[in-house]
Amino acid sequence: MTFGTAPNEFKLNNPPEDGISAVKFAPNSSQFLLVSSWDKTVRLYDVAANSMRMKYSHNDPVLDCCFYDNVHSYSGGLDTSLKVYDFNTNTETVVGNHEGAIRCVEYCPEVNVVVTGSWDSSVKLWDPRTPCSAGSFAQPDKVYTMAVCGDRLIVGTAGRRVLVWDLRNMGYVQQRRESSLKYQTRSIRTFPNKQGYVLSSIEGRVAVEYLDPSPDIQKKKYAFKCHRLKQNGIEKIFPVNAISFHYVHNTFATGGSDGFVNIWDGFHKKRLCQFHRYPTSIAALSFSHDGSLLAIASSYMYEQGPMEDQPEDAVFIRKVSDQETKPK
Repeated sequence: MTFGTAPNEFKLNNPPEDGISAVKFAPNSSQFLLVSSWDKTVRLYDVAANSMRMKYSHNDPVLDCCFYDNVHSYSGGLDTSLKVYDFNTNTETVVGNHEGAIRCVEYCPEVNVVVTGSWDSSVKLWDPRTPCSAGSFAQPDKVYTMAVCGDRLIVGTAGRRVLVWDLRNMGYVQQRRESSLKYQTRSIRTFPNKQGYVLSSIEGRVAVEYLDPSPDIQKKKYAFKCHRLKQNGIEKIFPVNAISFHYVHNTFATGGSDGFVNIWDGFHKKRLCQFHRYPTSIAALSFSHDGSLLAIASSYMYEQGPMEDQPEDAVFIRKVSDQETKPK
């Protein structure tokens, strides 16, 4: 099977040397992209110039990263430490630790707080001004995925649990939910209009959920099948690993272990398009803030164990059009 790149996309030079765990565009620029990897590094790319600007390392694989502003990044992973890196001075600081691996790192601009979620079943808040810890909050199980929604935090844990927290008042959980999908949660991302979130599972399904608990609004939630391929009359089902929202159109992309990226209009329950097949599993996705670019991490996730002739890890930058991303 051959995989070509489309004319409207290119591959980043100097990709990570092991599994890619996250790709994140800078908060208000489509020029800079952060990429964290199992090769223990966090890399900063200048997408416009297709060059790696810098990289820094952790002692163990890095599972997530985020921009705080245009010149600082936060990252965490299996070494349990949260690091902040200053691109201007090329200096790094360990801000603090979890007892287990840090799986998720997010920044919430509304509350000016960095949030980490860990396999030690806790979420911690960090004050970026000092930087130091601003509290630890127990979760019902290992944190698998996390997303910020205005001043709220949506946490997806093992056991298919979903918790909604108010970042301004972490004294209690606002909402305790259960995933409406039957299998393990893989990713949660929130609508830019802050009305709800999209959740994906390891079993080729995606759920569209609304935060407003009133029965009328809850009636609108639904789930659908995706990232499934029929081969010789047998349906193969793939994990949906990644979700990213288009901030302008409120549509979203999903990436699966089938190597495909789909664009969806969640409000009208429609698939807008599907891109060509990528060399291996889609491990992470990120739309730039203006919606002009989509970063696509094609990175084998060992779904079928070790593999001979494993495709190399790559980040593709795709120019996306309104035709692909705008509700019809």
